[in-house]
Parts: sequence; structure tokens; C-alpha cells
Amino acid sequence: MCLLGLGLISGCAPLDPRRDTEYHEAAFTADRPTVRPVRSISSFSESLVCMDHMLRAANLPTTLITSKQFPDFSGKVPAAVKDMVITSLSQMSHVSNAFRFVDFEVDIARQDTVQNLSTILLNNNQMQLQRPALYVSGAIAFVDQNVLSNRLSAGTSASRLDTGYSNSKAATVVALEAHLGDFRTRTIIPGLDSANEVVIGGAGQGFDLAGRIGDYGVKFNIGRDYALGAGGAVRTLVDLAMIELVGKWARVPYWQCLMLDQTNPNFQRQMRDWYAESGPAGQFALVKASLISRGYLPAGSEVMPINEPAMRYALSRFQSDRGVVVSGVVDFPTYDAALRNFVALNESGALSRIGWASNGPMQITGPEGQRVAGLTGGTPAPWLIDMQIENPQPAGERQPFTEGEQIFLSARVNRTSHLYCYFIDSRGQTMRILPNALQPNSLVSANLAVRIPDWMGPNPGFILDAGRPGVETVICLATAQAADPLLPPELQGRALTALIGVNGAEGLQQRYAAAMGSAGYVTQLVQWNVVPRPAPAPTEAAPATK
Repeated sequence: MCLLGLGLISGCAPLDPRRDTEYHEAAFTADRPTVRPVRSISSFSESLVCMDHMLRAANLPTTLITSKQFPDFSGKVPAAVKDMVITSLSQMSHVSNAFRFVDFEVDIARQDTVQNLSTILLNNNQMQLQRPALYVSGAIAFVDQNVLSNRLSAGTSASRLDTGYSNSKAATVVALEAHLGDFRTRTIIPGLDSANEVVIGGAGQGFDLAGRIGDYGVKFNIGRDYALGAGGAVRTLVDLAMIELVGKWARVPYWQCLMLDQTNPNFQRQMRDWYAESGPAGQFALVKASLISRGYLPAGSEVMPINEPAMRYALSRFQSDRGVVVSGVVDFPTYDAALRNFVALNESGALSRIGWASNGPMQITGPEGQRVAGLTGGTPAPWLIDMQIENPQPAGERQPFTEGEQIFLSARVNRTSHLYCYFIDSRGQTMRILPNALQPNSLVSANLAVRIPDWMGPNPGFILDAGRPGVETVICLATAQAADPLLPPELQGRALTALIGVNGAEGLQQRYAAAMGSAGYVTQLVQWNVVPRPAPAPTEAAPATK
């Protein structure tokens, strides 16, 4: 027999799982996250981008680097610090190609597929590892818990009612030490070090109420707590340490990148408050105005609704360019990225809005007809191509190339565009080098350095060698829409083959202007001189013998 409540039920049968089918089917939905994923950022994410451009301007050659594991002897911060180091170095190399990380790690206790294959290939002389020039070492130096702690509790007691209140605060200090070493000698380079600390805290409040109603007792407990995460704090320390180490090593004014307003720890919190205050209509209107000012939307798009395909396409392009998870909707990461340049520190050190209307905000109509505050109108940033010769050169004027010498270039567009590049030899013969059979996509993201040829890829598609003596040219043209179907037949030939009837950069520009309009494209070119290969030194004739 089975006992249920106050009654007896005889012959109890087992539970039938089929009766719970509808309940179980809800697990598929409950198993999905309810919040969109976001990129991991720290207070210095914008500083890493600043360092990337600074290293590009310094024309540093690509350097191989690796890292040791960062131990945490306190056992209080379970964070993958080495992987954070790799991410920081990668973010400082998007445009500059300053660093390539060499994965030398061998973990005997936890062998994986890559390690097993590497061991097999190395033992059979089928794989060659390049020796890095630098390595990063360091550790979580210490974690001082509850350096500051404050607790307060109070209560009252009566015959039929008891109350209680509690309040607590605590602060913990986490420190990270990092150094840069010479891999060849395994020596730490003096002066290339970083030692920084960050404070993480937590607080809680509670209220208790207990009493009696007749012969029955009742009790209520209400509390709220918060705790700043150690993982995000460590990422901030790692980003700061890598900016310091790389800046000192490259001898560039890295402190300029650390003075960005966005490194203020209150920045994200203030932006979150403004995001909540503006509401969906205000959020969309502000982001839309920013997209117009940045050139992602044409002028006159102020009344375009959010469900318009062109609006979602512009949002997606902007999110891709800014490293935000592409969703095509206005979420907080998109709002934050769109308005970063409209926030600064005022004279008192508080965050204030800049670039917004000073004598009353400009009114923009939201998607539901409301009038919401918007950004002031502004001139869109100019559409530009930045082309560079990436061959390492000594300081001073660039030296000419010798016949047969390999040439490396890069091109970067400050807006998402379709990119077409052509090579013009010293006789004026022209051929398209991008896009080609191995790089068929012409669409490139904003501020992405396109390597010409792709010397870091397993198959670059072509090799660019200096040809006959004279002046050689590579010209790149960026268009807002795909130019292939609009170009004349003489430009429709296959890549890496001579174009008939097209000679020189001027001829290319004339045809693109006719197909795209004078405002539908931008262009940039680089030129270099090619000199003959020096003749071999004459060898002395052997003395005659009798």
C-alpha cells in the first residue's frame, strides 16, 4: 500500500513517463540561452585597437612570439591567462601584422590531436617549427582577499514581531606580473616588465521579518548581493600588461593609447544607463544617426524603419567591422560601439556627451512616431584606401627593388567595400590580381589589412616579383557595390592575365568612373622603382701553365 497525505491508496502503479511528454518537450526550449552572446571586452579593448594602428604607423616587421603559462599560486583566480595573452596580441596585429604567435606548448599529461600530429611530423622531418624571437612570462602575483571589509547589522525584538537588517561590503586586490624575454637566450629583457593591480568587490543587503499570527509563526527574508567577477578583472590586467610590454619593446608612445576616455571604469556603466534611459526608439534613432555619419547609410535615411532590409544590412556591416556579434538588431554592444566617439571626460572628470547638440538635441522621428533625441549632423568620415609596401627597409628613403626581388603589399579600406587591385608593369601592361581564383570574394571588412599577395596563407595564389627595370604600380579601387557586372568587357577578363586595351592607372580610373560614377569608388596606388640585377663580379683568370 502507498501512503498519500492522510489517505491510503492501494495497488499503487509506477509513474508513467508518457504522461509528462509535454513537460519534457519544453526542455529543448529551456536549454537555450535567453541572452545574446557578446564579445569579451575589457576597459582597454579600444586601447588595443589604438596600439594596432600605432604599430602599423611604426612599420614594424612581423615578429614571432610565444608565451609561458601564467600560474596562480593563490588558487583564487581560475582564469586562462595565456589564452588572454594570445587574444591581446592578436587584437594588436589585425592591421599591423605585428605579431604571430608560435604555439610551442607540449602538455605530456593531456596530449591532444595537434600535439600528437606535431610529434609524428617532427620525428619524420615533415614539419618545421620556427623559433620565436620573444616570449611572455608572468603570474598572478597575489590575491589579497577582503582587504577592506565592512559589516553592519541591526535588529528589533518584540513579543510578536522581530526584524533584522544587514549590510556588508568587501574589496579584494588581484595583482598580475608580466615580463618579456629573449627566446634565443631565455633571458628576461631588463625594463620590459609590467606590474599592475585591480580591485574587485562585492556587497550585500538583507532584511529579515519574523512574527506570530495567533499560534502560527511566519518569517520573511529578502536579500540582494553583487560580486564583481575575477575573470573580467584579469582580462583587463592582461590587456594593460600587453600594451605596456609591446609599447616598451617597440619604443612607441603607448601611453597615448592608455589615455582614451573609454578606459575609465565607469564608462560602460554610464553607457548602460543611457541605453536604458533612451528606450528602444531612442536607441535605434541614435545608432541610425551614427551609421549615417559614418557612411553606412546614405544621407536622407533618417526615416528608414528598423525592419528595412537596407537598415539590417547596414547594421550587420557595422557590427562586423566593429567586432560585435552580427545580429542585425540594435543591442547594447552595438549601441556602445556606435556612440563611443560621442562620450568624453569633462573638466571635472565626469563622463559627458560630446558631438551631440549643444543648444538642444536634434529631433529625429523614431519608428513609432515619437520624437527622440539624436546626434548632431556631421560630415561623414572620408572614404579612403591605405596602401603600404610591407618589405622591411632601413630608416630613410625606400630603396629601389632589384629585378626578381619579391614584393609584399597591403591595402586597408576604412569602410566595408568591394576591393579590386591591379598590377601595372614598367611597360604599362595591366592585369587584375584581386580578386582571383583563390581569393574570389571582393567584399572586405573595414580596417582589415588585405595582404597582396597573402604571404601568410598556405597558398598565396600568386607571387609579386619585380619585373623589368622601370616604374611598376599596384592600384586598388574600392566600390560600395560589386563592380563586376557594371564594368566594360575589357575588364571582365580572368585574373592574373593581361587586359587587352587597358594601359595604365588612368585607363582603369576612367572605366571605373564611367561604370560606378565619380562618387561610387575611391582609389589609391603605390609605385616603386626596379633596377637591373647587378652583374656578377668577374672572376680572375687562372694563370697559364706551361
